[in-house]
Amino acid sequence: MEALLITLAQGLVEDKDAVQVTVSEPDEEGTVTYHLHVAPADMGRVIGKQGRIAKAIRVVMRSAAQQKGEKIVVEID
Repeated sequence: MEALLITLAQGLVEDKDAVQVTVSEPDEEGTVTYHLHVAPADMGRVIGKQGRIAKAIRVVMRSAAQQKGEKIVVEID
């Protein structure tokens, strides 16, 4: 799952080396949180107009996790 998020983000940004993903431990409901970190200059590219790209990233990640029987949340920091 982490590799998928990194691949999606690197396809959008200019500074591909600045893309980092940290994974937190599952909470009491079993939901894993993925924190996406990109360069400040690339933040607009990842969020998109009115958050459309960020929503699309979350949808892709959620559907991939659902196929594996997992629950995830993606936060863009």
